Amino acid sequence: MTTEPAVPAPAHAADRHDTIQVRGARENNLKNVSLDVPKRRLTVFTGVSGSGKSSLVFGTIAAESQRLINETYTAFIQSFMASPARPDVDGLHNLSAAIVVDQERMGTNSRSTVGTATDAHTMLRIVFSRLGTPHIGPSTAFSFNSAEGMCPECEGLGQVSDMDLDQLLDRNLSLNDGAITAPGYGVGSWYWQVIVGSGLFDPDIPLRDFTPAQWEDLLHKPATKIKVDKSTLTYEGLIPKIRRTYLAKDRDSMQSHIRAFVDRAVVFADCRACGGTRLNPAALSSTIGGRNIAECSAMQISDLAEFVHGIGDPSVAPLLANLRQLLDSMVETGLGYLSLDRTSASLSGGEAQRVKMVRHLGSSLTDVTYVFDEPTTGLHPHDIRRMNDLLLRLRDKGNTVLVVEHKPEVVEIADHVVDLGPGAGEAGGEVCYSGDVPGLRASGTLTGRYLEHRVGLRESVRAPRGHLAIKDADLHNLRNVSVEIPLGVLTVVTGVAGSGKSSLIHGSLPGREGVVVADQSPIRGSRRSNPATYTGLLNPIRTAFAKANGVRAALFSANSEGACPGCNGIGLVYTDLAMMAGVASVCEQCEGRRFIPEVLSYTLRGKNIGEVLGMSVAEAHAFFPTGQAHTVLGRLVDVGLEYLRLGQPLNTLSGGERQRLKLAVHMAGKGTTYVLDEPTTGLHLADVDQLLALLDRLVDDGNTVVVIEHHQAVMAHADWLIDLGPGAGHDGGRIVFTGTPAELVDRGDTLTARHLREYVGHAGRG
Repeated sequence: MTTEPAVPAPAHAADRHDTIQVRGARENNLKNVSLDVPKRRLTVFTGVSGSGKSSLVFGTIAAESQRLINETYTAFIQSFMASPARPDVDGLHNLSAAIVVDQERMGTNSRSTVGTATDAHTMLRIVFSRLGTPHIGPSTAFSFNSAEGMCPECEGLGQVSDMDLDQLLDRNLSLNDGAITAPGYGVGSWYWQVIVGSGLFDPDIPLRDFTPAQWEDLLHKPATKIKVDKSTLTYEGLIPKIRRTYLAKDRDSMQSHIRAFVDRAVVFADCRACGGTRLNPAALSSTIGGRNIAECSAMQISDLAEFVHGIGDPSVAPLLANLRQLLDSMVETGLGYLSLDRTSASLSGGEAQRVKMVRHLGSSLTDVTYVFDEPTTGLHPHDIRRMNDLLLRLRDKGNTVLVVEHKPEVVEIADHVVDLGPGAGEAGGEVCYSGDVPGLRASGTLTGRYLEHRVGLRESVRAPRGHLAIKDADLHNLRNVSVEIPLGVLTVVTGVAGSGKSSLIHGSLPGREGVVVADQSPIRGSRRSNPATYTGLLNPIRTAFAKANGVRAALFSANSEGACPGCNGIGLVYTDLAMMAGVASVCEQCEGRRFIPEVLSYTLRGKNIGEVLGMSVAEAHAFFPTGQAHTVLGRLVDVGLEYLRLGQPLNTLSGGERQRLKLAVHMAGKGTTYVLDEPTTGLHLADVDQLLALLDRLVDDGNTVVVIEHHQAVMAHADWLIDLGPGAGHDGGRIVFTGTPAELVDRGDTLTARHLREYVGHAGRG
């Protein structure tokens, strides 16, 4: 009997949708980009800063996916959601639902913690409600966000605000001598006149000699009608008055000197009633294995995972399995040093992104597009390998994983690489390569050439000219650390995430004379703030326009008399559509140019103010060949920001860009010690060499540079290394090595030593 050969079944039509097809993308600097991105694979997008990676991945693919999903909701629901405009693209086909896992901070809600953000605390509450002894009720009885469980004293916040009296008063002075130092209470002010005229105090005796009753009246007396001469005035104690007039206001709306005072004067202390646990006595009375829920939440997550693995009650077995998996995933992502009671607002951008990632690892959803923005930020090479495993696990569940990244360790695990460039800004926006990793290496693109590039150890290190001492530092997990930071050299502080690097440096150096800190924190400012205003560059530009045209300089400020009245100089009009979501649209009056027509009619060497603010830093550097503007622009070029537009809103800058902008501003000052926090964030492999040259120049000009960094190229280039560890959290907080990079490579046995040894072993290839 002969068997007919099996005929393969025709492919199902649904299986042909195996690529995301991008056609004619022109968002920001993209130049009509068309490409296919494989689905259910890991694709890494590379290219120099400003090459168009984010415009393609976030601004086009993810934005359109989320916009289309939003459109499936009713108008009422859409009114509570952001309303992104359709990206500038001819076509996007075969999109799946996109989940963006970015580095945005997780809000400033003081009730949000790592536990609530990951649902770990919810699961823990249910476990305690079932197994805790004594049994006190449902899971909400263990919640600091519900009336049943919260501490009534602090309402579940764990902290109460108090006033630092020494910031309000000088006890050695009398009222007539200006004893009240809070702003607005100076001698002769209206408030001062009410206090002095109240008759409650002798205005000529020092506050230190006040009786207890007078102190109580001065600080806490409730609002009381008091007869002063022939008038009746309301007298109120200093503390309730300041709380009402200053503290009740939104911090961002305060004048800068008031904000600075509030930051100094208001101190937060653990609530005395609950000891900072946020919970009421009943919730704290119930225990499992001798620990209450607050003690579990305060444990390091790696220790909590062990504790939960030791609970074996079959009545909650499925829930315990989920909780164990969640906690184990957090340890895997390098978050084991955190605790569940850590506030979400205190997490760094990289930590926030990893917390979000953990939430998705446990999801049953598949065929989703996950979009990551530099997931290695804040990670030691040791942790990057674990992060890679998680990215691959997400892919292997059947998801499409898109990653914007510079680190070669991540590029090398990609199924597919899309390289954008060849340059930044107007010189970028094109696909230079699309294919697998071996093809990238052979492609001859900048990324391909630098993939194997390694920075070698210094042939000779600089000699220090003295030392800056840190003594008995004990912030967070530091264990009474004492170390000397050499002056006049490049020092790099290393160690795994959570080892205590930031606690040591940011907890000890800021505030010392001559120390300048340039970090990645957001730059305070409004929608109007941009690189030109932040760096002071706008002043010489306005002056140049005013001089060339014989008019007032104020005309050339979008915040002053030259501003378009239609949009108040913002260029956009924000419209509330009531039932529908509010939208931002380009101002019809000025067409987004921000100025009135009269101002735009004035030119400087053929360009109006709008055109100048639309220039990139590099273009403006050439346009202003001399003077203060040229100097400021030169610093921006030096720190690798030549692609930024002068009028680009500050809220569109990444953390790495913000840090380099701050560094450019500080380079104008007299700082002798520069503290930088991961300055390689957002930098292409080729740009790291430029950064190292900048750090060298700062040191060679007589400055001290201290860098917290994970990038092995920066470690290898250092004069001196300070390595913390050996692990994270309570496994860290100690100095495990100080010395030159060569000494670490030769005799070190820390995690950093192993990775640096491996790195310099490949040096010379590139």
